[in-house]
Amino acid sequence: MRPIRVPPLTDAQRNELEALSRHTKDPRLRTRAQMVLLAAEQQRKAPEIAIIVRESEVTVQRWLKRYLAEGAAGLKDAPRPGRAATVTPRYRAELLATVRRRPRSLDLPYSLWTLQRLADDLAEKTGLRVSDETVRQELKKAGIVLSRPQHKISSPDPDYQVKKRRLKTPVTTSSRAMSSTMRTNSMSVGSRR
Repeated sequence: MRPIRVPPLTDAQRNELEALSRHTKDPRLRTRAQMVLLAAEQQRKAPEIAIIVRESEVTVQRWLKRYLAEGAAGLKDAPRPGRAATVTPRYRAELLATVRRRPRSLDLPYSLWTLQRLADDLAEKTGLRVSDETVRQELKKAGIVLSRPQHKISSPDPDYQVKKRRLKTPVTTSSRAMSSTMRTNSMSVGSRR
């Protein structure tokens, strides 16, 4: 295959590629920008660049060709086939506004949000039904993590707190010793028969 030559870059092209190689969060885009910079500035050939960026020679050639044809915009991934994103900006805003309020303040019969409850509530409000996992991912993007609900046992009995405390008080050693000696004596009595 004939070597691909990238002509010298203008200052604007160099600045754009350097910005991509230094500041982008997409590692693939960063590597592609570095491929072009190595080819243009250092006049390196595809086999040398492939070793430096740890890609195959064919991959390096593909991205150099695409840069020559489309410029820096050609280094970005092409749109992939598949279903479009379901969550709209309006849905996302409604989700964040809802999760930041207590369910009781919205006249709902429960006191904590769960992913299922949020999905159901927003389906009623927006008409858009998404899975619990989609709700979790959208909350995660916003830095919100729902904790598991903590179940608390309570009772209408007015003496409940007193009884509860009584259950939590530790057993004393003297009562333990008495119960163990009683158990030993009853076992020995039963063995004599």
